[in-house]
Amino acid sequence: MRSRLFAYAAALTVPLVMLMPAAGAAQSLAGSDPHPNVHLYDVADFGIDAADVTFAKHIAPILQRSCQGCHRPDGGAPMSLLTYEDVRPWARSIKNRTSIRDRQGAMPPFYLEKDLGILRFKNDPSLSDKELALIQTWTDHGAPRGDLNDMPPPLQFAGAGEWTIGEPDLVLRSKDMTRPAIGPDRWGDIGLVPTGLTEDRYVKAVEVREINDIPPGAGDNTVGGRYIFHHMTYSSGVLNDEGTDIDDDTRIRWPIHEVGRNADIFPEKFGTLLQANSALHLGASHLHSNGIAETTAHLEFGFIFHAKDYAPEYANRARVGLGNGNDIDVAPGRAGQEMHAFTVLEQHTKLVAFEPHLHAPGTRMCIEAIWGKNHFTLNCVGYDHSWVKQYVYEDDAAPLLPKGTILHIVGFLDTTPGNKNLADSRNWAGGGRRSVANMFIDLGYAVELTEEQFQSEMAERRAAMKSRNDYDVGCPLCWAPVPPMETATEESGQQ
Repeated sequence: MRSRLFAYAAALTVPLVMLMPAAGAAQSLAGSDPHPNVHLYDVADFGIDAADVTFAKHIAPILQRSCQGCHRPDGGAPMSLLTYEDVRPWARSIKNRTSIRDRQGAMPPFYLEKDLGILRFKNDPSLSDKELALIQTWTDHGAPRGDLNDMPPPLQFAGAGEWTIGEPDLVLRSKDMTRPAIGPDRWGDIGLVPTGLTEDRYVKAVEVREINDIPPGAGDNTVGGRYIFHHMTYSSGVLNDEGTDIDDDTRIRWPIHEVGRNADIFPEKFGTLLQANSALHLGASHLHSNGIAETTAHLEFGFIFHAKDYAPEYANRARVGLGNGNDIDVAPGRAGQEMHAFTVLEQHTKLVAFEPHLHAPGTRMCIEAIWGKNHFTLNCVGYDHSWVKQYVYEDDAAPLLPKGTILHIVGFLDTTPGNKNLADSRNWAGGGRRSVANMFIDLGYAVELTEEQFQSEMAERRAAMKSRNDYDVGCPLCWAPVPPMETATEESGQQ
């Protein structure tokens, strides 16, 4: 039986590149990194008089949108940026850290390179060129306060101990784990957590948080000093008859929990199943000492469910394994090292999220899609092992990739003393779980699309385009001829 993809692909007697604007045949950026170390702008280019830029009118709104979620009392960051008095001593540092934009050490930690690929992501706190210009001008002109009447109303934040996703429908708790003030890291399985569910439920959002006995105000100098769980890779599945393990055929993998990671809110069309008679399997934890005191902590998993009658439009997570965990050879003292991995999509696929995962030497990752003669850079992002981030595409911007697409990721590494995340730049490293070893994986996730769903998604994209001069870099077949659906169905039924 021929799929409709093959029905219309067979009808294309000219190369696909001929169907696309020249901009569509994008060249790979693998092997190059043309971006500046800092991004500097002039407010005059945005029609703003530098003398008019003040904290109250221009800077406070930026901080509210992109900084105060972490930089506040009880937040994960080391200083508060709520008031002018809080911010003024840090003005020069704010200018320097924000101007890095898409490199290790940048703030806010969302390292999207904005001059190529897809630029629309959910919960994107990154700063525009204009916002960077305002911060730079404000700092260079003495960081004036301005008229307090121009200040935006203060934000109201969830208090300590409150969930950012709202009150969960189900909260599950790991067992307690204890680490000494100073000691070796611990990796490994910490067991099962039964869900207690008596019926299947689809999950709309999940948030994972650490609860520990670190005293308030202690450990504020670094994010790692506030916690002992660096990350947790976990899955769920139906318990076996003995209740001692989960059935691998029912196993569902959840987005990894890591320090600095926000809650996961799934697309409306894609609910993740938490089955009846199931358990969480906390299969791969990484715990570390925080240097403060012996600390006992546990993880809480908060789930918000869809309504009981909810049925996901896209039920299957795509089988996309992209990375290399074994054949890794990282030389000491060398910048510009690269790692490459490829996979071929076995089904029509919508990428939901891109999540680069390297270790301390990692500085950047790109993801590319190869279809026919076309080579598209979907995204490049900087990487900082201190702030591992997931990049969730807006639903109408997520890549729509046909079966047969080759996905390619490129990881960039720096083992010179200039990489401040390295404990020692002199050591060779291979693959391994420890941060002094290396990984090279895209931990993002995707969903499978049927032929009908694939065509429907592309039709929505085409309807949003003004003309064929518009091009969607994440949709290589959006302007391909629409297949003769009735003919394809008749042909399929005859075979």
